[in-house]
Amino acid sequence: MLTTYKHGILAVASAALLLVSIVMSVPARSADIDPASGLVIADGWEAVRANCTVCHSAKFITFQRGDRDSWKSMIRWMQKTQGLWSFDEKTEDTILSYLAANYPPGKSSRRKNLSPADLP
Repeated sequence: MLTTYKHGILAVASAALLLVSIVMSVPARSADIDPASGLVIADGWEAVRANCTVCHSAKFITFQRGDRDSWKSMIRWMQKTQGLWSFDEKTEDTILSYLAANYPPGKSSRRKNLSPADLP
C-alpha cells in the first residue's frame, strides 16, 4: 500500500512539473495586449486606438470580428451615420489591416455582421 502511495505522489509530482514546463514555454498572451485599451499590440494598433477609441470603448473593437470588407463596411456606416471623419488613404489602410489581422472572422459571441444593404 505504501508503494502505491509513493507511486501516486510521484505521478502527481511529475504531472505538476510537466504542466509547469508547458506553461513556462508558452509566451504570455497578456504581454501582447495593451493593458489600458485591451487591444492587441501589433502594427497599426496605435492608429486604431487614436482614431477609434475617441468615440467608443476599445471593447467595441475587441468584441467584433470581420474580414477587411466587414471592417470597412462598419467604418463607412460610422462615417455615414455617426459622424466619424474620413481617413486619409494610408491611415484607413493601416486601420483596416490591423483590424482584419487581429480581429478576423471566427468564433464569436455575437451575431454575424449585417450586410451594408441591411444597415440603417
